[in-house]
Amino acid sequence: MLDLTKIFYFIFGLITLGGGVQAFLTAGSKASLIAGGISGLLLLVAGWLVQSGKTMPGLILGLIVTLGLAGRFLPKFFKDGGWWPAGVEGWLGAIGLVLTVLAFVKK
Repeated sequence: MLDLTKIFYFIFGLITLGGGVQAFLTAGSKASLIAGGISGLLLLVAGWLVQSGKTMPGLILGLIVTLGLAGRFLPKFFKDGGWWPAGVEGWLGAIGLVLTVLAFVKK
């Protein structure tokens, strides 16, 4: 379960980074660039921590970031129905929450 969670953090981190850059380039949103950059980097750090054997700090960091992203984007998805970025980020955040909790339980 830890390997799957680690890989998920890496992929989700890259998608989140890319989303922040894309929002900046298309809409000029500095807030999205900063938020996407920080969130994406933190997910990459979480994956690296899990990979390097610092499992508990990595899972805690991953839990906080995925909870934040799911909490920010799922309500927007349910309200507006748009898949990018709200649907993708929101559902990936929810999947990340489930994976992180399962990794905690199985650790």
